[in-house]
Amino acid sequence: MTIYDLKPKFQALLRPIVRILANQGVTPNQVTLFAMLLSISVGVMIALTHEVKGIFLFVPIFMFVRMALNAIDGLLAKEHNMKTKQGAMFNEMSDVIADVALFLPFAFISGVNPIYVVLFTVVGVFNEMAGVVAQTLNGERRYDGPMGKSDRVFVVGLISLLLGLGVEAGLWVDVMFVVATLLAIRSTYNRATRGSM
Repeated sequence: MTIYDLKPKFQALLRPIVRILANQGVTPNQVTLFAMLLSISVGVMIALTHEVKGIFLFVPIFMFVRMALNAIDGLLAKEHNMKTKQGAMFNEMSDVIADVALFLPFAFISGVNPIYVVLFTVVGVFNEMAGVVAQTLNGERRYDGPMGKSDRVFVVGLISLLLGLGVEAGLWVDVMFVVATLLAIRSTYNRATRGSM
């Protein structure tokens, strides 16, 4: 069970917006590019203003918006006849770029061990790679948990919320990153083994 399992209900809420965008001629790649550039901008903002506690309150809101954009580009592609191989490639690459841009700036926060942030980010990349490689082997993109992309975004959003509310960074942040990394390793193993059957 992962947050990804809630995707169908989330998509249902977004379909009216998707129909409007499709009627306006918006393409999946445009949404994907916007989400990636927005993620990079927020990552830069965190890196430059990480000592301002209030800035972290913005991060969970953005994480929600980003997940909505990720769902929207997929719905546009699949349900409005805009699915292309180039779009699928761009979507996978942009997701990884966005994750790296969003997660690595947390290594600059005083009181947080940067090694754990880097490990969390790198394992996340391998986790997504395992899902994609599975698709090349048997045609099915793997999203196995227990720590997929949506779950990692939730963890970082929760950390940001607590920091924004004034909780001082310290051992608790390191523990959350370490636990999430271990779960992501398990997730990667699940995707690799089930995707190669």
